Amino acid sequence: MQLTINGEKKEVTPETMTVTELLAHQGVEMPDMVSVQVNGDFLEREKFDSRVVKEGDEVDFLYFMGGGCSG
Repeated sequence: MQLTINGEKKEVTPETMTVTELLAHQGVEMPDMVSVQVNGDFLEREKFDSRVVKEGDEVDFLYFMGGGCSG
């Protein structure tokens, strides 16, 4: 199935997978620290296990970034 992941078209198999499975498939190391958008809509973390991605979906992984200023 073809998806757009973080703006890049990718061919992924198997043809059916949940967002949780896609995170693992893409090698996301700390999925607890990632927000996911599917077709422009933020997905609630509780739905990662049940939301199945479909052919042509646009998926964005958004990583939390720490930072700050010392001074």
